[in-house]
Amino acid sequence: MIENSQCKHIIVVDDEAMIRDSLKQLLTLEGYTVECFNDASTALTKLNRRFMGVVLSDINMPAMDGLTLLEQVTAFDSELPIIFLTGYADVTIAVKAMQLGAYDLFEKPVNETLLDCIARACDKRSLVIQNRALKLAVKKTSAPGVRILGDTPKMQDMMHLLNTVIDTPADVMIEGETGTGKELVARYLHDQSIRCKSNFVAINCGAVPEQLIESELFGTASGAFTGATHARKGKFEYAQGGTVFLDEIESTPLSLQVKLLRVLEERKVTPVGENTPINLDIRIVAATKVNLLSLVEKGEFRADLYYRLSLVKVDIPPLRARKADIVLLFKHFSSIAATRYHRPPAPLNSEIQQRLLAYDWPGNVRELRNQAERAVLLGVELAFSVSKTQAKGELSPDLSLSEKVTFYEQSLIEEALERNHGSIKNTMDTLQIARKTLYDKMSKYNLNRDMFID
Repeated sequence: MIENSQCKHIIVVDDEAMIRDSLKQLLTLEGYTVECFNDASTALTKLNRRFMGVVLSDINMPAMDGLTLLEQVTAFDSELPIIFLTGYADVTIAVKAMQLGAYDLFEKPVNETLLDCIARACDKRSLVIQNRALKLAVKKTSAPGVRILGDTPKMQDMMHLLNTVIDTPADVMIEGETGTGKELVARYLHDQSIRCKSNFVAINCGAVPEQLIESELFGTASGAFTGATHARKGKFEYAQGGTVFLDEIESTPLSLQVKLLRVLEERKVTPVGENTPINLDIRIVAATKVNLLSLVEKGEFRADLYYRLSLVKVDIPPLRARKADIVLLFKHFSSIAATRYHRPPAPLNSEIQQRLLAYDWPGNVRELRNQAERAVLLGVELAFSVSKTQAKGELSPDLSLSEKVTFYEQSLIEEALERNHGSIKNTMDTLQIARKTLYDKMSKYNLNRDMFID
């Protein structure tokens, strides 16, 4: 039986039915998945650079012979193993086949040696595919743009899905709790794709007033309404060639959802007040923190729009479901904060690591990032003086009154900035303080609004 379960697909090409049937029976018993074709041109349509298997082909066939098949396969993948079978020994043909890149050649009838050769060819193909995947991963990691960290199986599965669809035109739906990094994933899809040289346009569907969202997305013609003194390009048109990120898609008004569906299906947009549509070359990446299907069942979100957006669905696991990544992420955020604030990274002893792992992180990666930055700014002892395992989050009795007041004030400011996604105006309104007062306190605690933008 085959030992490498990754490579077990065999394509057999032979114009003799008896040969095809006998090979299929033999190879199936050996544990391979076998597809048989009576002509090379049809078999060629099943092959590509991702094909995880081996080709077993006759040489002398009508229409397209084995050597022509080999030349055409080599043109797109010179590392795909092709093993030839021939009814008679012809030194000239054998030499030419090997020169063209054949993996091996056997004279009919087949024997055990062929099975050993197929097993070696499968092992080689598996290594080729794995090496290509590793090279792609290294390229993605070292390339400019955002990086997504995580070694747990759930994160690796997510990254495999992202890299599979990254250069396709398919729209993507991202589902994840608040703070899991939905915009980070959307930016990864853009920055590492062929669209990276065009604009990435992020729109929070819940933050734009309902009466303005249509003109924001589609644009307006001059004179379309009172005050529209000149034409204005909409977000979709501005993202031409790039990516539109629709965050909190669940907040899109029902009246706009049908128009959004039309844009997705037709890839055209008509500015408000215009009659001529504009052709679009964009990818739509939508994100939600709720179960959209439940909203569909309640009639609060259009089913046709949901299924159109969910062609590719990416589920971001919450931090509590990938705890093996917590220490890695904490060190990463600590290192970034140390560079930004010109301070040493936060040291991690076994006790702190245990506290990191014992906490459920309801705010997910964003909360962990803020805790890492707090540890750099305040020191580990003060940053972790609030027990993450306490239900009420009471301050440690070892702190002085001044330290408690300082910590409480900073926590309130951070919480307000967090809730308002870094908006200074909204944070001022939440805390009911003047702009200068807020800036002074942010400066005192080394806070920056960029730290709280998702």
